[in-house]
Amino acid sequence: MLVKTRGIVLSYLKYRETSVIVRIYTEQLGLQSYVVNGVRKAKPPGRIALFQPFTLLELVAYTSPRGGLSRLSEFRCAEPYQTLPYDVQKSSVVLFLSEVLGRVVSEEEPNEGLFRFLHDALLTFDRQAVGYENFALLFLLHLTDYLGFGVENGAELTDQVALAGHAPTGPGQVGGPAVLNLQAFEQYLDELLADEGRSTIPNGRVRRELLAVLLRYYQLHVEQLGEVKSLAVLSEVLAG
Repeated sequence: MLVKTRGIVLSYLKYRETSVIVRIYTEQLGLQSYVVNGVRKAKPPGRIALFQPFTLLELVAYTSPRGGLSRLSEFRCAEPYQTLPYDVQKSSVVLFLSEVLGRVVSEEEPNEGLFRFLHDALLTFDRQAVGYENFALLFLLHLTDYLGFGVENGAELTDQVALAGHAPTGPGQVGGPAVLNLQAFEQYLDELLADEGRSTIPNGRVRRELLAVLLRYYQLHVEQLGEVKSLAVLSEVLAG
């Protein structure tokens, strides 16, 4: 059976000599993995670019009642990005968020609200020329609503992190006191939840620590999240 659907690429693995296994969050089928043959050949060039993280695709996919790996009959870029692949800060955010999303989303069933949130957020991010410094924080905060552990205020989130007995010390790490206490984090999280355009987050160091707090919160709710390796790359970009 063939299904036509939109999809958002999460990641791919090299498979055999010229193929890949790509994980795509689809509008009609939820999370799926597909074998795509020949995209790593020298000719025609550029097809592998369609499977970079968060590429928006239109595809026709084979489906099987037995599940498991399937194949794509057709695929093309649905909405080309103008800035995400070319801006270092934005591409670092994309790498980080695609790694997180690939670990926290696992349902092989449609979720129209989640797909629409992801699709619209990525296009908005692509179009923003200024004022996108807090995009990763906002994305992770709003994503919690679709994953079933959303919060209404900063205190609700930081209380859970504190009760777990650990606070972040650096990118991807837990344990010991944070550079800023959790009460200070509450203020910034409340601002982001209430009005994303009026945040008083002062600099990249504070953003890094807020990301670490958010990841710790995610780790409390998503056992398979583990260490997010791309956070170190993003932290370097946010250092300014």
